[in-house]
Parts: sequence; structure tokens; C-alpha cells
Amino acid sequence: MKNRPVLITDAERSADDQLRSRQIRYASMMGLRIVCLIVATVLVMNEAPMLWLWLPLCLAGMVFLPWMAVLIANDRPPKREHTLRGKLARQHRAVDPQPGQAELGATPHGGKIITPDE
Repeated sequence: MKNRPVLITDAERSADDQLRSRQIRYASMMGLRIVCLIVATVLVMNEAPMLWLWLPLCLAGMVFLPWMAVLIANDRPPKREHTLRGKLARQHRAVDPQPGQAELGATPHGGKIITPDE
């Protein structure tokens, strides 16, 4: 099987790009945690109406956002073979005709090649 060139749309992002985007996501989620803390403080100081509703929401944000931020920051994009595009490419390679067989209209498995013209 001959090697195919990698299309720029199929190329993975560099490790530095992935790290930078994870750092931005982490920092923005931790910034949202700080906003939850400030909002909770302002609500308590001003004795806001429906404090019984807003305060638990802010506290939940302050507790769960760091946990989610760490999970998301440590996550990386799925490997190519685990994506739908990767699976389709692998299937396409499996039925790719060998040189000389495309003219006969047969695949290595004995099936017929269907083109968009048919």
C-alpha cells in the first residue's frame, strides 16, 4: 500500500497548541470560580432575595469547578483511530484497490468498486 500525503485538515495540532488551549480552558474555569466567590460574597453582604437559591449555586460552582477544570486540563484530543474520521479513513484504506485492479473494477476482496458516476 502506498503512503498517502497528510492533508493539512487531517494533521493533528502540535503539542504546544494543545497545551496552550488546555491552559486557557483551565484559567478561564478558575476565573469563573473566582466570579462565583465574589457573587456569593456580594449576595451575602447585601442580603439578596432568594439567597437560599443563589448561595448554594455559587458554592457548588466553587466546589465543582476546580475538579472539572483539572479533568478538562488533563484531557487531550482523541487519537485519530478513535474518531469517526479516522474510522472512515481506515475503512477506505481497507477497500482501496491495488494498482492494476481499478481498471478491472474489482477490489482485492473480489467486490465491485462503486464510483459516484454509477
